[in-house]
Amino acid sequence: MRGTGPLDPDGKRLPPARLHRHGEYVSLQFRRGQTQSRMRGDAPERLLIDYTRTMLAALLWQPRPAHIGIVGLGGGSQVKFLHRHVPGTRLEVVENHPGVIELRREFGIPDDDGRLQVVFDDGARFVAARPGRYDLLLIDGYDAGGIPEALSTPAFHTACREALAPGGVMATNLHGDDPSHHVERLRATFGRDRVLVLAEPKMSNRVAFAWIGATPAGDAATVEAARAALGEQGRRELAPALERVAGALRQRRKAECAN
Repeated sequence: MRGTGPLDPDGKRLPPARLHRHGEYVSLQFRRGQTQSRMRGDAPERLLIDYTRTMLAALLWQPRPAHIGIVGLGGGSQVKFLHRHVPGTRLEVVENHPGVIELRREFGIPDDDGRLQVVFDDGARFVAARPGRYDLLLIDGYDAGGIPEALSTPAFHTACREALAPGGVMATNLHGDDPSHHVERLRATFGRDRVLVLAEPKMSNRVAFAWIGATPAGDAATVEAARAALGEQGRRELAPALERVAGALRQRRKAECAN
């Protein structure tokens, strides 16, 4: 890109990050009409977009994570939810767009503190530098063109696996018509029996979970353990997503036992 504008950590020119207000909603945009993140001004911690709730069903694998890594700050929907509803967890967020970080207060994202740190860096480099660190790893890094190539390579998926602590899980948002090559790369890295993909009804998103260690049973005890780690409001907000992902885990186990 030519001209002036924000630079990523490696000096590449980026499109400006724009704040758009429409009634009670606030959104983040790189291109006019293309929403990257959305927030209600009167409820900044609320998860408005379905896939963000589905991704947080990763709590079925790790109900009380000590460390959570997040690639892609955006409007901070998941950061705000986790900071408020999952106490005792350390959140480390990497964002490669300085303009997005500059807008964090406009989106009600808390300042850095003992539980939250937002880092300006390349997401792939950040993850690769933290082996064995995260109980949960959430990947939702997009630019104006979609998923950056650096966040879809076999090397990146290997770094994600190696960044997980024992029993850790990653959840990634796959937006687009055909995410099959991303899914196959995850299966090649984690094993076919440790990748679960769910489509989002009414959206062109899929959420992929990939993990190391045991696969949750998806039974009532699994769901209750995840619910118990949340406050009352958090339980209400995530209840449908937890049940849906737990149901997919049960169905998967049933199919495996039948074979």
